[in-house]
Amino acid sequence: MQLKLNLQYFAGAEEKTEKATPKKRQDERKKGKVAKSQDINTAFLLFFCFMMLFVFGSFMKNHMVSLYQHTFTEYIHWEVTLNSVNRVMMESFIEMGIIVAPVMFAAVVAGLAANFSQIGFLFTTEPLKFDLKKIDPIQGTKKVFSARALIELLKSLLKIVFIGTITSFVIWFYKDDMMMLAFKTADNAIGFFGEVTIIMGVAAAIALLFLSVIDYVYQKFDFEKNIKMSKKDVKDEHKNMEGDPLIKSKRKERQRDLATRRMMSEVPSADVVITNPTHYAIAVKYDETKFAAPYVVAKGADQIALKIRDIAKANDVTTVEDKMLARELYSTIEIGDEIPEAFYKAVAEILAYVYRIEKKI
Repeated sequence: MQLKLNLQYFAGAEEKTEKATPKKRQDERKKGKVAKSQDINTAFLLFFCFMMLFVFGSFMKNHMVSLYQHTFTEYIHWEVTLNSVNRVMMESFIEMGIIVAPVMFAAVVAGLAANFSQIGFLFTTEPLKFDLKKIDPIQGTKKVFSARALIELLKSLLKIVFIGTITSFVIWFYKDDMMMLAFKTADNAIGFFGEVTIIMGVAAAIALLFLSVIDYVYQKFDFEKNIKMSKKDVKDEHKNMEGDPLIKSKRKERQRDLATRRMMSEVPSADVVITNPTHYAIAVKYDETKFAAPYVVAKGADQIALKIRDIAKANDVTTVEDKMLARELYSTIEIGDEIPEAFYKAVAEILAYVYRIEKKI
């Protein structure tokens, strides 16, 4: 019983109950995993393309008629040779390119607009990398019979019914005009079919856009659910970002060693070292080109203080004992700081004493 309770405890501890951290979201984004609805892309594509057909329909029709006329008035009389065939193919491809250019341009703009409106700018090659998991038949079978696959099936059926109903209504609305097509010219009949097709396309795009909003909300919910993290995942991520405690302590220790060595290198340039004499040592220097008052170039307690005194002795830097001043300077001033005004007199007297000894004045 106790073992069962422990297993349940650890199993519960690994449940993904925490919202994804910013780092987790960024990592997933770099892999190309974002909340996105393909239906929004399709709706934008349909709407933009049909609007292009509405705007450039006459232009496309005129070019198609021109190509047809040119084929049966010009090309049909050409002798079939390699050069003539190449020329016909080249001119036809150019003409067809001009005809479909507006729709192709609309498709590119629609694709960019749909993706940018959902996920912003994102460029990654991660989804293109070869992954054996993508062709794993077992995983593929699981996906086919998963709850997500069932939801996608229901969405597809809903789209078919919804859009089919709307387009059927458009056709029913224009049924009387369709019955009268026999009394219209070919040009008018083509114009009528083009108009009805554009209306059906735009209506279908608007309907699909409405459904895609619902789909996007679902995709967002499903994405947030999939990227949830367990408490252990959050702790591990935090540990990785902050670094292992042992490594972090060693890094800090190295930084302290570097700072100490850098500080010790300044001791030989000091004018005087004020000591406690055994507990504290503060190296002071006066350089009027840098500061208006004397400043601390090194300080330390116990072993570091002893090392400062040894370096000062080895480099003939005068050491002056002043227990009270050394203690107060150590506790109130950081390395590189100027001596506070409260200590001017005491430090000035010590520097004057040092200068007299060294015959600097």
